Amino acid sequence: MLGHELRHLREEAGCGLEDAAKAIGRTDSTISRVELGQTGLTKRDLHALVSFYASKIGRRKVEVDWYVEQSKGSQQRGRWSGYRSVYAKFFRMAVDLEEDASVISQYQTEAITGLLQTEHYMRALFTTQRVRVVDQDLEDAVRARLDRQRVLTKPDSAQVRFVMSESSLRRVVGNEEIMRGQLEHLAEVATLPNVQLQVLPFTARTPAQVNFNFTMFRIDSPGTSGPLEFVYVEELHDGKYVDDQRVVKDYDELWNALVGSALDPVESRELILNLVKEA
Repeated sequence: MLGHELRHLREEAGCGLEDAAKAIGRTDSTISRVELGQTGLTKRDLHALVSFYASKIGRRKVEVDWYVEQSKGSQQRGRWSGYRSVYAKFFRMAVDLEEDASVISQYQTEAITGLLQTEHYMRALFTTQRVRVVDQDLEDAVRARLDRQRVLTKPDSAQVRFVMSESSLRRVVGNEEIMRGQLEHLAEVATLPNVQLQVLPFTARTPAQVNFNFTMFRIDSPGTSGPLEFVYVEELHDGKYVDDQRVVKDYDELWNALVGSALDPVESRELILNLVKEA
């Protein structure tokens, strides 16, 4: 969020990355990483950078101390020790985004998404599939994934929206008993007031061949730049984070098309319950 605010402030000041870097004796790449939330600045450098932007803006007062306050505790965010160390480095930002988001929208194709998996499903997935999310202890992997699911039920939880392919419901992971429990869990989670779960059936006329998973995050910002919006697209050994407004808009339109093609939440839950009977 701080990086997003700093980029907005830099653009409002009419400064390029080179101008910002020169102002505090850093490199262009450092400023870029700060704005992407990949690194931080010392309190002194942050104060100097915001003060530099403020001197360029002039037409309104910039609360320099507010930006410095937002950086407090940043070194404590995303502690990746203990069981949390199983998260792949490229995925750790997604975990933080999940924790802070006010809206999470996720499209999933061939497997049940991690936020909705039962413990038995997880264990079967980790032990019988070539899942490369983690390479360490199974118990830590399961605990870490269960820990992420708190975003569904914590106080002031996000609005979480899922569109999942019918194939993810029918593909057997583990055995029929595990799948029955998984489907029953989906039907239960679908009743949560902050969860919207929709199934994209085999018969749906999709607007495009969407053979990849993606997640959209919306994080409310108390600053002047409006909400932070990210798209996360995961690959086998890496993850891509996109916040370019034009690209985010394209994904938003794709999401709306998928929602329109999917069964509504009531029909989706009925399909899941029917699959429970068949399992």
